Amino acid sequence: MKCLQYAAQKHSTQRRKDPQSTPYVNHVINVSTILAVEAGITDEGVLMAALLHDVVEDTDATFGDVEKLFGTEVSTLVRAVTDDKSLEKEERKRLQIENASKTPRKGKLIKLADKLDNLRDLQVHTPQGWTEERREEYFVWAKQVVDNMRGTNAVLEAKLDEIFRDRNLL
Repeated sequence: MKCLQYAAQKHSTQRRKDPQSTPYVNHVINVSTILAVEAGITDEGVLMAALLHDVVEDTDATFGDVEKLFGTEVSTLVRAVTDDKSLEKEERKRLQIENASKTPRKGKLIKLADKLDNLRDLQVHTPQGWTEERREEYFVWAKQVVDNMRGTNAVLEAKLDEIFRDRNLL
């Protein structure tokens, strides 16, 4: 619960780009819940890292902060799923595709759940400021990332494949 509280505090001023401007913390809660409830993941470190997966990337938190508060395992997982924001967006997206297969299995679980939550949102809403074309490109890009993590978790991959099938990407 300390981890959830920390994530909520760090993301407290952030909002999703959906029409309702949903609190951003709902996303990290969803990712952890997808892992626990839908995929049956019980590994506490994975569930904690899922709650913290965007905290370094999107707030003033550091990997050192995460390690001090939640330990090396959680910090290592957060690092494994964090994009380098000093790079241009297109380069970050390219690296996600390229590095997905090299991500440790526990990190892949978080990435799969993250993509699943994002794609579920995109099925329902086009984010504020996005064109329909950008939305469709996200589905295509996400499939490329997911394809490089195949064999990680059959349940999550099947749920993602349902979405890809609905978008005629399978």
